[in-house]
Amino acid sequence: MDILGAALQDYFEKGTTETLWVHNSYGEEEEMPVDLFFRSESEMPELELKALELCRGRVLDIGAGAGSHALILQQRNIEVTALDISTKAVAIMKKRGLKNVLEQNIFDLQLAEPYDTLLFMMNGIGVTGTIEGFKAFLQKAKTYLKPGGQLLFDSSDVSYLYEEVPMPENTYFGEVAFAYEYKKQVGKWFDWVYIDQQTLKDVAAAAGWNSHIVMEDDSDQYLAQLTLK
Repeated sequence: MDILGAALQDYFEKGTTETLWVHNSYGEEEEMPVDLFFRSESEMPELELKALELCRGRVLDIGAGAGSHALILQQRNIEVTALDISTKAVAIMKKRGLKNVLEQNIFDLQLAEPYDTLLFMMNGIGVTGTIEGFKAFLQKAKTYLKPGGQLLFDSSDVSYLYEEVPMPENTYFGEVAFAYEYKKQVGKWFDWVYIDQQTLKDVAAAAGWNSHIVMEDDSDQYLAQLTLK
């Protein structure tokens, strides 16, 4: 059941949607504004614009959603492929004019040619699910990149979620779970991970990557650039 894809489709076709809710493992459900997935360049935060500026060579935009970041890169004559697991999202991206779109799971990707840049925006690296999942992805990502390639993503320190409740004892505090709800239909729960900067640096170094925090904002959100050693 593609709950997010259904909301994206309604917004794309009708310009409006019913409320998209995000249930989470740490508190009350929250509303997700669907128009965020259709932002123009002028509506994007500085952190995302900086990530787009750093993209080079052949780019794979992973978890591309409605394709807004990939469209900007394409307009800049950068060779970009947008990847998403949602059939509806893939159809939207093609209708919006993206030339290269893949409907595939990043963990099952088989490439004819590696990329120079792997891009995850809007906390997209969270799709790796857990710290262990992130470690495993860093190994797999080496096969997706050309020598000297880079991995760009934003993430954040979510320790603030536990200011009034105890930190988890047996799991990393950034490991959470979500489920989308739209038109009274609730999708399957899925794991997600937010990675604080120090943990990122430690994990990346252990996996053989150089890591650089490019910038951070006032909300503990940061942009990371990982390069192959």
